[in-house]
Amino acid sequence: MSMKGVMSMEGERVHFNLARLKKGGQNFEVAVDPDLAVAYRNGKDIPLLDNVIRGNKIFSDVKKGTLAPENIIKQVFDTTDAVKVAEIILKHGEIQLSQEYRNKLREDKRRKIVDIIRKNAIDPKTKLPHPVQRIENAMEEAKVKIDEFKSAEDQIEDIVRKLKPIIPISMETKRISIRMPPEHAGKGYGAVSQFGKPQNEEWRNDGSYVCVVEIPAGLEADLYEKLNVMTKGSVETKVLER
Repeated sequence: MSMKGVMSMEGERVHFNLARLKKGGQNFEVAVDPDLAVAYRNGKDIPLLDNVIRGNKIFSDVKKGTLAPENIIKQVFDTTDAVKVAEIILKHGEIQLSQEYRNKLREDKRRKIVDIIRKNAIDPKTKLPHPVQRIENAMEEAKVKIDEFKSAEDQIEDIVRKLKPIIPISMETKRISIRMPPEHAGKGYGAVSQFGKPQNEEWRNDGSYVCVVEIPAGLEADLYEKLNVMTKGSVETKVLER
């Protein structure tokens, strides 16, 4: 049996992703798509209705399905237009995410962090990158906690510091000189630029392409593999001393 002022959210889970704003002594909420709400909050141009907002309604309590009274909405926001009110709530309120979605964000961030470490860090003794599984095991042993709301890049320094007592690890870059023979020079820039911006470029009289590229140390083997496949092993490379 329905009650006046209450709307059921059929098909929804018990826990909701929502945006909440307290204004004029009242509580206002909208159910949102979490990915789009975060993107909208970060400045992306996304239509609110039927995208960010889950239903064209303003609630005082999304979980209970209690709608905010229109006269209160009008009094506080000077409009009853749900889209305009939702925009204010999204811009100035707090986005609350379900535990399920927070777990998803945390796992996505963890994978990105592992990938950044794999690409940018090496074992300073062997000069080789650490395998993914070794990084993940070390993070687990170090009891690394991932902040789902902080960028992966901003967490790397602290995480690498925690991993150092467990595995030998350092963040390094390498400068590599590359020479491609004439028959493969045309594809040279595109191949190298996938790893870093080519520097000191030179097209020699014999048609060969020469450049220097600075890359994360963990990508050295990937660079060699890419260039060797493309040139059928005829590429010439040399690590430059700093």
